[in-house]
Amino acid sequence: MDAITIKRLGSQPATKGSPAWFTGEARVESPFKGTGDARIAGATVVFTPGARTAWHTHPLGQTLIVTAGVGRIGLRGGPIQEMRPGDTVWIPAGLEHWHGASPHFSMTHIAFSEAPEGRSVDWLEQVSDDDYNAKQG
Repeated sequence: MDAITIKRLGSQPATKGSPAWFTGEARVESPFKGTGDARIAGATVVFTPGARTAWHTHPLGQTLIVTAGVGRIGLRGGPIQEMRPGDTVWIPAGLEHWHGASPHFSMTHIAFSEAPEGRSVDWLEQVSDDDYNAKQG
């Protein structure tokens, strides 16, 4: 018989976001992923002001739930949009995008994505300051 698994708050070590995938300071807390046939993976990510991911895509899309602060999300060739607590953001599969904190406020989100064949993200180049500071839509 299978059993329910509970990972208690604080039982998973937080890790610093890799400089290969983040600009600024980001902390990835309590990452989780499904086991067996489950493909869902996710993490809580805390971004300090101005911190952001590199450009990236997801093979089956990504959902973000903003839990604190003020964030930004940018789409390649599109406007930057603001994200606030309680916002749920869906990013379709293959869309080149980035997300992170606003320049003056930190931001925390929970990110969910499916991982077919164990891969949930394809990382691209860093987001330039010009792209990060582009006009909001």
